[in-house]
Amino acid sequence: MGSSEGRLGHSPHDNDVLCDAALRLYERSLRAGRIARADLTDVPCLTELPLLHPDPWDDAWMRPVPPSAALAHILQPVSREIDERLRLATALSRSLFPLTAVAHEDPNHAITVLEGGRAIQVSLDEATATATDEILTAQPGSNRPADSLRAGLANARTAIRRGARIRHIYQHPARYSGSIRDYLAQVPAQHLQVRTTELTVERLIIVDRSVAYIPGSADRSTALRISHPALVAYLIQVYEVLWAQAVPLAENHQATPPNARVTAVQGTIARLLAEGHVDDVVARKMGISVRTCRSHIAKLMQTLGATSRTHLGALLVHSGIAEAGHGGV
Repeated sequence: MGSSEGRLGHSPHDNDVLCDAALRLYERSLRAGRIARADLTDVPCLTELPLLHPDPWDDAWMRPVPPSAALAHILQPVSREIDERLRLATALSRSLFPLTAVAHEDPNHAITVLEGGRAIQVSLDEATATATDEILTAQPGSNRPADSLRAGLANARTAIRRGARIRHIYQHPARYSGSIRDYLAQVPAQHLQVRTTELTVERLIIVDRSVAYIPGSADRSTALRISHPALVAYLIQVYEVLWAQAVPLAENHQATPPNARVTAVQGTIARLLAEGHVDDVVARKMGISVRTCRSHIAKLMQTLGATSRTHLGALLVHSGIAEAGHGGV
């Protein structure tokens, strides 16, 4: 009887909650019209709530309070607290709402950090879904993941249906990417302009000249959504400089003498090698893999008849290919 769990199976719990044992006793009292005090020893939660009152004719018994009356009594302080909070909310709204018209925009809201690929893609989808003017993008590397291209294609079609135009800047090796060619083939040419540039460009997306997206971390797992007018205007200017220096996709960007049998990509690699960059740095600047970079270097050695990397360096300096690679793109 005196233990923490009595014969009715009652265990310690919050006093404002009825346990199963108490509910069973309360139901029994309602059916019988009364219940013996001795039966309540092991269920203190039943006596702590106003569900029973003493029998005026016999102290050994307790009589039940009707559930509706008990509930109204128990909920009265809760209802009073809710009423007080509602009055407070109403008073604050009436006081502060008129001031929203004179409050200046919080500059912190002009830059939003987006964490994770899903959050970034959702925000991009929302921005492009309302685009009506122009979408500007600069994409690093020579290839793009298939899921990224699918999302880009869907957004491009949505924007085009709303009358927006699209401009893309890729790196030169993207001209030879099958996945990018497939993507471009599915976008109406009259709504799309594409140019390529020589060295690595960081990812930049600008929608309707009002919101811009840039990477927020080196691994691009986070992004910054920028809506501050001055920052967006600056990024647009940067983009236009890149665009002016890039080569239209439809144009031949051969940058080496015709008789050299060296492609423009190889000419750029030649220039970077002549400047003293190692293979992985050249690959990173070109937006290609180290393996692909070394394949181009091997072709350069074969074309120029170089017997070693040192010999190749000397031949590049004397052939003029490195200089041509610098001036033509």
